[in-house]
Amino acid sequence: MAINPAKTAPRSLRILILGGTGFMGPHQVRHALAQGHKLTIFNRGRRPQEWPGEVEILTGDRDSGDLKSLEGRDWDVCIDNPTSVPFWVRDVGRVLRDRIGHYVFISTISVYADASRPGRDETAAMAVYRGKDAMAETRESLRADMGLYGPLKARCEEEAVRNFPGITTVIRPGLIVGPGDETDRFTYWPLRLARGGEVLVPGDGSDPVQIIDARDLAEWTIRMTEQRTLGVFNATGPEHELSLAAMLNGIREVTKAEVRFNHVGTDFLATHKVAPWTDLPVWVPGQGDTAGFARVSISRAVAAGLTFRPLPTTVADTLAWFGSLPEDRRAKLRAGLSAGREAEVLKAWQEQAG
Repeated sequence: MAINPAKTAPRSLRILILGGTGFMGPHQVRHALAQGHKLTIFNRGRRPQEWPGEVEILTGDRDSGDLKSLEGRDWDVCIDNPTSVPFWVRDVGRVLRDRIGHYVFISTISVYADASRPGRDETAAMAVYRGKDAMAETRESLRADMGLYGPLKARCEEEAVRNFPGITTVIRPGLIVGPGDETDRFTYWPLRLARGGEVLVPGDGSDPVQIIDARDLAEWTIRMTEQRTLGVFNATGPEHELSLAAMLNGIREVTKAEVRFNHVGTDFLATHKVAPWTDLPVWVPGQGDTAGFARVSISRAVAAGLTFRPLPTTVADTLAWFGSLPEDRRAKLRAGLSAGREAEVLKAWQEQAG
């Protein structure tokens, strides 16, 4: 789909956000309220929040097909945040088709078939679903096999275009980071450097990384609705290639802690079962099958107005947010190496090096 900036939307849009209480949703809601838009959010009602303005709350359950609260209603825009299985898009299409003027689907760069090719743009080949029936897949089946994530998101995109022809925007984020991130994938690194001491760094630090602050993504998404910009957009960052070493040095400047980076060979890490992305978050090797994983082209999104906060701002705000969480939540990170495991691997590496 080509970029198609239509006429500027009215100052105050009626925006329906499906989800709205997860990671990015609250940032969307707050920014949209600040811009004077009228907000409705639809979800299961399990995570009530206080908002800095009037927000209409509708409840239902897309797993069971309960969309009754959406029936007979009209909105200027629908932003679909949480969908990862195609029947959710299909069912929303049945209810909202011809009742909204713009459908924004939040997808993922995981829809691409080949992570080995640097510079993938929005025309790159998509992952193919090879199961029996994509419409029968549920969130439970996805949890059981995360290999389905990219292919099912690709099928969701197809459903979006099929159900909302001519009014669809597809946004494909990379790793979303910043305040509110419950995965701890990026948060691991600011916390680790803030602790100080010897830090295990994979490889020589030259591998690229791509991240985007949830607030940058959320605010740009709202701007896209205001401009009614249609098309498909990769949405990660920063604007220029960022190496792992540069990211870690940027984090160190914020934490001010005394650290020593210990660069450990990737073959050694593999031998000792230290996995990219999970044990050492954000990072994947920048060669071989994953050479293009963190080298996705975002030129189209930048041309459409995507902007980025400075890395130090994201780091400082992430640390402040995490520090405000309950002690039991802060006690165990959900990603990254434990202190004991990191020390064990570093000791083995140093012994091998003599």
